[in-house]
Amino acid sequence: MRTIKTDQPWFNRLLPEGLLIGSSTLISGPGGSGKPLIGDTLAAAWLRQGGSVIFMSLQYPSPDFVYASMKNVAGLDLNDYQDRIAFIALDATIEDMEAPEGRRFRANVVKPAVWDAALARATAMVPQEGPGVLVFGSAINLLLFSPTYGRAILDKIKATMTTEKQGRTYLFSASTTAKREEIAELEAIAENLLMTRSEKEPFRLFLQVLRAKDVPFVGEEIEVPIPPGVLLEVKAVADHSRKRVIPQVSRL
Repeated sequence: MRTIKTDQPWFNRLLPEGLLIGSSTLISGPGGSGKPLIGDTLAAAWLRQGGSVIFMSLQYPSPDFVYASMKNVAGLDLNDYQDRIAFIALDATIEDMEAPEGRRFRANVVKPAVWDAALARATAMVPQEGPGVLVFGSAINLLLFSPTYGRAILDKIKATMTTEKQGRTYLFSASTTAKREEIAELEAIAENLLMTRSEKEPFRLFLQVLRAKDVPFVGEEIEVPIPPGVLLEVKAVADHSRKRVIPQVSRL
């Protein structure tokens, strides 16, 4: 397998051959614009084609929302793929990592050393089959609010996306509402760059591909056919995460 394709016509219109396996993708755009839902589409395709997915849940206190959004957006029940998924939940109040509960564990991935250790642990939990391992990290901009580790974790994320891939494929989403200059650094080095924006009343999500490594793409902007109710739920979760996670990270 060279590329991963989705079964969503709207996505295939922009990327008819899919995205290159082993590459790094950044979905960038304003906060609450539905970026994780684009990632859900790719993660679902990855699982359906025999790969494993590590969900780095930075803004979600539990994986329940991930299960619900995967089902609503991609029609995929994660319960059918339990042996090929792992969850890393951000906990900025602990020193390192907690013991796993099944294939789930909490980790203070604001710290670069813990970031590496958490990814290594999660990778060891899942099989290396099909297209391999996809790391899907949403709202990675939250890590940048740490006054102590902000610059260091940004550099670590950049290295992960370029020189320290460890055989994995990376899919990250980041809000440009805050830390815009830092996110621009990630946009500059991502091999695949997807941009989102949203409109209100009714809430609508738009997607554009600005760059894709070694595959053809269409650069026009399209509207993503996701129900407004699902988009509003994502926005509500994003608003909650800012109120809950950013104060914790800001104390590190």
